[in-house]
Amino acid sequence: MAKILVSTENMPYEEWLEYRKKGIGGSDASVVCGVNKYKSPIELWMEKTGQLQYSEAGEAAYWGTRLEALVLDEFTKRTGIEIKKVNQILQHEDFPFMLANLDGTCEHPHFGTCVFEAKTASAYKAADWDQKIPDEYMLQIQHYMAVTGFAGAYIAVLIGGNTFKWKFIERDEEIISMLIELEKDFWEHVQKELPPALDGSSASEKFLAERFPDSVPKSKIELPETAENLISEYNSACEKLEEITEQKQKAENLLKEMLGENEIGMSGNSVITWKSMSQERLDSKTLKAEHPKLYAKYSNKISYRRFSIKAV
Repeated sequence: MAKILVSTENMPYEEWLEYRKKGIGGSDASVVCGVNKYKSPIELWMEKTGQLQYSEAGEAAYWGTRLEALVLDEFTKRTGIEIKKVNQILQHEDFPFMLANLDGTCEHPHFGTCVFEAKTASAYKAADWDQKIPDEYMLQIQHYMAVTGFAGAYIAVLIGGNTFKWKFIERDEEIISMLIELEKDFWEHVQKELPPALDGSSASEKFLAERFPDSVPKSKIELPETAENLISEYNSACEKLEEITEQKQKAENLLKEMLGENEIGMSGNSVITWKSMSQERLDSKTLKAEHPKLYAKYSNKISYRRFSIKAV
């Protein structure tokens, strides 16, 4: 059974942000597990230790909050299940760093009181909801069940503003055990102010690009001994990637040969297409040569750091 950390009724947003720093919430679970595409564990660690300001995903987060009540009402309309709002931040009885800010709770005839979670999604993410729910949301509701002790959860989603779906998810003790261990380890890093290791996610890549956007010209340092192992890993991965890329291209070429002039090919459960496409592109080289002032007026300078490894 969860403990009530604090009531969120009429709580100012800034105060709510401060309470986020006191533990790991449901939306943090996928970040801790390294499966979040938009935020890395190191960014989350910096938020929790006050080194980075918490930020939501702009318009998407805004409309998600605004449409929450609509999703809740539609779920009740379609299922007859009433939702009880929870204006509290809940805390795990044994692991106080595990927090839950539920959208609501509801009753299930066999599983008793359950978590209710409302979501909105872009039409481009519709396929993610076909057979299952996205991994980050599965981890979120399992985290909530870990905190509350509930045996089930309902999740409802409005996709693209015109498609409504809902699913019931049972408590998964294996996932919950994994979450507890990973979150416990992450929270120790927060308490000790020791940053977690970077991973291979695009979120970590984005974090590094934003954290160190520019290099100091001609600056040079001697890297620690551990760099040698990383260089070996990098070179080995490049070799494997080159081999796999060649295998992929070979298969593609042979399929194109089979298609010939045909646009569509069928094989078992697969549909292969090789379709003629056309697009207009600006000839920037000619524009620069013939109209240099116009080119200079509308050209954009893009700054980035190029990474490479070479033997000396």
